[in-house]
Order: sequence, then C-alpha cells, then structure tokens
Amino acid sequence: MKELNISKNDSGQRIDRFLKKYLSKAPLSFIYKMIRKKNIKLNNSKTTPDTIIYEGDTIQLYLSDETIEKFMEKDQMDKSSLRLNIIYEDENIILINKPVGILSHSANKDYGNNIVDGIVHYLYKKGEYCPRIEKTFTPAICNRLDRNTSGIIIGAKNYETLKLINQAIKDRNIERYYKTIVKGEIKKDGIMEGYLVKDAELNKVEVTLGKKEDSKKITTGIKVIAFSPPYTLLEVQLITGRTHQIRAHLASIGNPIIGDVKYGSKRTNEYFMKKYGLNCQLLHSNKIKFNEIGEPLSYLNDREFTAEPGKKFTQIERELFGL
Repeated sequence: MKELNISKNDSGQRIDRFLKKYLSKAPLSFIYKMIRKKNIKLNNSKTTPDTIIYEGDTIQLYLSDETIEKFMEKDQMDKSSLRLNIIYEDENIILINKPVGILSHSANKDYGNNIVDGIVHYLYKKGEYCPRIEKTFTPAICNRLDRNTSGIIIGAKNYETLKLINQAIKDRNIERYYKTIVKGEIKKDGIMEGYLVKDAELNKVEVTLGKKEDSKKITTGIKVIAFSPPYTLLEVQLITGRTHQIRAHLASIGNPIIGDVKYGSKRTNEYFMKKYGLNCQLLHSNKIKFNEIGEPLSYLNDREFTAEPGKKFTQIERELFGL
C-alpha cells in the first residue's frame, strides 16, 4: 500500500483528476475500477471519482509497486538554457518579458527552449520547485503569446495562484495591453467589435462584423499613439482573448500589423524585411494591470507592470515616429 499526502498545490480538485495526473499512463477506466473495488481509498474510507480532495487528506493506493511504477511518468527535470527576462517575481507569480522567436510552451522541436520549461528549471534551481515532492502540480503560465509576439507572460508558482489568475483573466480583471505598428492611418481611439471564426486546419482565423456559425464575439480596444504616413503606432487593449485576435481584427479593418506574414501585407512586409531585417510581426505585450483579485493575491490589485519591446521594434518605432 502507498499513501499520498495531499498538499496545498493538490487541494481543491476531484480525486479522479488528481489520480489521472499522478498515474498519468493509467486509463481512466482503470482508476474508476480501482475506486469502485476500494483499491483506492480516501482517508481510509471508500470514495467516489467526483469527491473533492483537500490539503491534509490522504489517499491510500492498495496497488503493487510494479503497477504504480508502470502507470507513473518518470521524474525528470527538463534542462533549459533559456535566460529569462524577469520583470517581477514574488512567492506566487513570476512575470517574464518573452522575446520574439521563443515559444510560450513546449513543442517537440523546441524541447526546453520555451518559457514554461524555462520557468520550471529556474524555480528548480532556486529550490522553489521539487518534482519529487509535488504530486501533480508543475509551475505553469496563465497566458500565451505567439512565437513571434513578444511581451509579458504571467507564470504561476502554485496551484491556487494558477486558478485565481486564470479566473481573473476569464472575468476580465486583468487588463492586457499591446503596442503595435500597423499599415495605414487609424484616426481615432475606439472599441472594435466583431466575430471570430477559427480554421483549425490552417491555424488561421477570420473576423466578420456579423455572427456566423461557430463564431465567437471579440472586443478590441485601440488607442492612437502616433501617425507617420502611411503607418500608425497603436496601444491595443485585448478585452476578449481569442486566437490571433489582435492580428486578425486589425487586418479586417484594413490596418494589418507590420511583419505579420499570416494576416499582413506581403509587399509591406518585404519592404521592412529589406530595410530593417524584420522577420516577425511588430506586436508586443507591453503592459498588464491587476484588478479585483481575491486573497491571497489581493496585494496585486491596482498594480501595473510594463515591459519594453526588443531592439528591432524600438528602432523601427524611433525611426518612423521619432519616439
């Protein structure tokens, strides 16, 4: 018999979901069967798959060591050579200024060279995360940016923070702002609304004014910072957070982001590539603000964090707008 003590990071979830993460190679049918046959108990009593577990609980696994080992992932700490640009850190969150060209999360060909693995390895080296102690939780990010979009990513160091930040983003209690340069003139500030439809096969979206089947409503705020014919420098507020929302929404009104190969102007992109060596879209998540977040993160309320864009963005912004 093996006994698992439930920690703070494992608290507040269904026992079947906890077990599926702990015995990640086991099919759910096996977990349900073991619960039904009382080979898995909670606090030495019979349980059900939907029972919520809490800090201080204990789970008893009446399974052989061979069975447990067979269904568990091997502990490994993915090494990451990524040097994180940390703009803020405390015991709960870590804010990273992600550069262009780096993935937010892992992909096979970039194993270890992404923000998530970088955060995990950084906290492991600091002694703030130990995979041998944690049963199911791994430090995670709460928002994602495209590979060729730079800027602020929010990392959660514990499960409670992850839940609170994710809920705050869903409730729009975290304001997210981006800086971008677009083709053409936008004359006034405003709130844009539309409907977004995703094409999963092409990994591309379409934005329309009218609602379509399977479309989702999007809202994007825009503020004009400067205009230098024929380009406009904008601050964009991501009010709803859909796939490629800012890129596709601006392109749909005839003002594509400079350097955006998916939604932008090929001719304009070629000009910036030739003149500046630009090989990414000029889109940078430069500011976030926390509002109405509950304990234990209420200390973040009304706090604002900013991150500077990379050298290429800064060079183009200065030459075009004199800023």
